[in-house]
Amino acid sequence: MDIKGKNILLTGGSLGIGKETAKALVEKGANVLITGRSEDRLKKVIEYTGAKYIVFDISDLDNISNKTKECLQILENRVDVLINNAGTGFRRNIEDLNADDFMTIYKTNVFGLSLLTKEITPLMKNNKSGTIINIGSTASLKGYNGGSIYSSSKFAVRSLTQCWQAELRPYNIRVCQLNPSEVTTAFANKERIERDEIPNKLTTKEIAHSIVSVIEMDDRGFINELNVWATNPF
Repeated sequence: MDIKGKNILLTGGSLGIGKETAKALVEKGANVLITGRSEDRLKKVIEYTGAKYIVFDISDLDNISNKTKECLQILENRVDVLINNAGTGFRRNIEDLNADDFMTIYKTNVFGLSLLTKEITPLMKNNKSGTIINIGSTASLKGYNGGSIYSSSKFAVRSLTQCWQAELRPYNIRVCQLNPSEVTTAFANKERIERDEIPNKLTTKEIAHSIVSVIEMDDRGFINELNVWATNPF
């Protein structure tokens, strides 16, 4: 896909991977609309990215349909690429599990992601084209100590991705899951303060590069899943 001139909706665009990806896509000539929960952060990030923004909390499930309509008005009712990047997580050991914590994570990582995609896919099906990228995690490949909630949510996203690949390929819609390993971002920080880069850890730039590469592949092919690891994080 030639990114220039394409309409791209990117969730969780005010920090980290979303922010860096929005910048890279705008530099390629895309018309990018980012979402986020904090208008203050969104206003700051548009100076860096050049993207448009809308305040949109995808964990607010009752308002997803209405907020998607607002997005579509801004994008003139066309979405060429949907990047489901918004996500959250924390660690919980098995003895500390409770339903509220599951719902907190799943409302963003699974339910909100799914319901937003549901709203966008009819447009792509009508156009017989489109690309959907779900930002997963290497935690969707293997569980870990304390990962019952977060890891299981990303396993769910991996299953959704595979189901949508089966459903949407006849409409020339490409669905990819991109799984970063640890990236130095504000992830899981309550104050949403981004961590400093660490020389041997992944940065947001590597993930943004990967996302752009997935989109730019000629439309006759698609990457069904892409895992991105630090070369030597130890």
